[in-house]
Amino acid sequence: MKMISWNVNGLRAVMKKNFMEVFESLDADLFCIQETKLQEGQIEMDLPGYEQYWNYAEKRGYSGTAVFTKRTPLSVRYGIGIPEHDTEGRVITLEYPDFYFLTVYTPNSQDGLKRLSYRMQWEDDFYAYVRELDRVKPVIWCGDLNVAHREIDLKNPKTNHMNAGFTDEERGKMSRVLESGYIDTFRHFYPDTEEIYSWWSYRFQARQKNIGWRIDYFIASERLKDRLLDARILTDITGSDHCPVELDLKEA
Repeated sequence: MKMISWNVNGLRAVMKKNFMEVFESLDADLFCIQETKLQEGQIEMDLPGYEQYWNYAEKRGYSGTAVFTKRTPLSVRYGIGIPEHDTEGRVITLEYPDFYFLTVYTPNSQDGLKRLSYRMQWEDDFYAYVRELDRVKPVIWCGDLNVAHREIDLKNPKTNHMNAGFTDEERGKMSRVLESGYIDTFRHFYPDTEEIYSWWSYRFQARQKNIGWRIDYFIASERLKDRLLDARILTDITGSDHCPVELDLKEA
């Protein structure tokens, strides 16, 4: 089973570039996008063989997630059940017989860390939501988690320390996740691989110079470990300031 996650940073923009080519060439069973930046009715997508699930932000042109799946879920949920968090279209949960699958677009702490305190509340509430699901069956979640966990996960850790996405607080929340029964699937397969990133600033020719951050993830419950086949970061795919990430999972 192939799973893909891509922060497209504006779906209408990337549709004018290469989205459909990428989508068709990857031929994923589950294809998730974040930062759709649109409202219902603003785009029509013809994706034969796929069911479509969308979660829109109330604010126009902001946030938003979607999942395109070849596999009909048992149930679908939008948000995490907390009104404070659920106006920004950040989470979709699909239930399958043997696991829950989530796409998530984690709030950015923003310049000057203006939203760091909100981000910390989000982290706690999202973690609690995942733990509730995990009591029922294993969980896989993917998306732009807006944190580079370790120094190896960004080009310039020293100069970025305490910038949004690389604060001690954000990294600590990710450490809590990974120390409590969950796997960063890319690091599971490639624990020491350097200079593989999933996001690059549009400024200063960052992508050409590979001055990037690894902030897009697939996280999986520890008890799915034996089913993990590979995790990849598809750095050759352009069209957004992020590239897609992939998880390959053995069928149950």
